Amino acid sequence: MEHHEKKFRNKLSKRIISTPTPAAKSAFFYIQEAGSTMKEDPYSAAHCDLELFLIGAVVSGRGELTVEDESISLVKGDCFFIDCRKRYCCKSSENEPWEMMWIYFNGSTSQQYYDFFASNSKHTFRPLFFDKVVSDISKIIELHEKNESNAELYTSKYIVDLLTISLTFNNNEQQYDSALKQKLAAVNSYIEDHYTEDISLEKLSSEFYISKYYLTREYKHIYGKTIFQHIINARINYGKKLLRFSDKSVEEIAHLCGFNDQSYFARQFKKSENLTCFSYRKMWRD
Repeated sequence: MEHHEKKFRNKLSKRIISTPTPAAKSAFFYIQEAGSTMKEDPYSAAHCDLELFLIGAVVSGRGELTVEDESISLVKGDCFFIDCRKRYCCKSSENEPWEMMWIYFNGSTSQQYYDFFASNSKHTFRPLFFDKVVSDISKIIELHEKNESNAELYTSKYIVDLLTISLTFNNNEQQYDSALKQKLAAVNSYIEDHYTEDISLEKLSSEFYISKYYLTREYKHIYGKTIFQHIINARINYGKKLLRFSDKSVEEIAHLCGFNDQSYFARQFKKSENLTCFSYRKMWRD
């Protein structure tokens, strides 16, 4: 395992090393380390094969993040979220050393959060409410510095807040051209009105004068799911209503929802609800 870390010299720099309890490991998000540095003692690190995740925030100055063979320049207001099993390096600029805050964490559904983040972003994000990121990391550090009661529970809460910010930054209206947002909103409304019909990327591309590739990429960027996922979810939701509030057969419901094949509807329903159509109907009617 590669390993290099610059030792802290400035007394204003902080590093908290934490050993989570078994309860925290089984139920919560937890930290193994959290810290902050000043310009006089800029944070630099290189690791790989750590069973942890890292969220960092550049408070001032600049530096560079390298993950595997990809390097990204970071400045004040930039944040990053990486899987530490990959080879990575954080290095401060010599001319404009950064102030950095970070947490190494794991637990609960950390992997699922990271996978969702990685499907929409490439290591970094730039949140609108950067001060909230700084505040949450500061609170985590303070909790463990003072050995507060319920520190692990509150730490988990602040990590959830940080993860939420990392996943929702792309919804910031400043991130996207307003004309594109309006067009994608129109696509979204069209799907809501026509999900029971045969909808294809080709049809949407032609209807809204946008390339299939661009539509697919930007739609997922803004709505966090693919067009296909949206259509399937809308059909399943309608199917749930019909199963609960009508006496129609599963075959009838499948066709009313836009599925040409009853067995395909049944598979998608089971995948979504972890219940068969019949079990779902029985659960709500008994």
